[in-house]
Amino acid sequence: MRKLTARSAILSALLGTHPAQAPVSWIVSVAEELGLQQSAVRVALTRMVAMGDLERANGVYRLSDRLIERQRRQDAAVSPVVKAWDGEWYLAVVTAIGDDAAARTAFRDTMRARKLGELREGVWTRPANIELVLGPDARRRVSVFTAVPQDSPAAMAETLFAPQLWARDAEQLLLEFASSSSLRERFEVAAAAVRHILDDPLLPDPLLPADWPGLRLRAEYAAFRTEFMTFAEHLLVTSDA
Repeated sequence: MRKLTARSAILSALLGTHPAQAPVSWIVSVAEELGLQQSAVRVALTRMVAMGDLERANGVYRLSDRLIERQRRQDAAVSPVVKAWDGEWYLAVVTAIGDDAAARTAFRDTMRARKLGELREGVWTRPANIELVLGPDARRRVSVFTAVPQDSPAAMAETLFAPQLWARDAEQLLLEFASSSSLRERFEVAAAAVRHILDDPLLPDPLLPADWPGLRLRAEYAAFRTEFMTFAEHLLVTSDA
């Protein structure tokens, strides 16, 4: 888990808030309850506006559009939509050429964010149990097919997505949730948990290890989010009083 900083506390709090905005008094109050200094929070807010993480108007801070998109991905990861799997896989083959290194890196980041694994350079795949929405920039680079692998699908899933490693780390986070006693400790664990949930490959059940902890980790995170928002709403009422 990452050490809690003023910036990470602000981002985590706003990413879990709908709409993703709050007055400065509320942000400062939340951070102070988490054991952070008011001066550090105000410095972080100024820097985050300068960096384009936040927008500020009339004393209210709002996540930038870039981070609103991250919030959408986070919400979708916490409550994923999967469909029945018939054994088919998506196969996305790169057909565009001539992109520079930065464009290729951005493309790879997009493909990984869409839960695809790189079978070899320029060939991306995953089980077809989720909707594949690449967006126009990535979509123009690839031709997409469906296919059924002749090799073991479970072995391919393990090679591409390492679900056993994901499950091991998820179980550790569940232990951390169970042993945390303070709001700050649970906040730190929750921030690590939602990052881990974002990396869940969303494989179909036949390709998952036994006793898959994905649902349990999501439930634990959802319980904390309810707890935190109850606490945060109380602070918001107090700060407005």
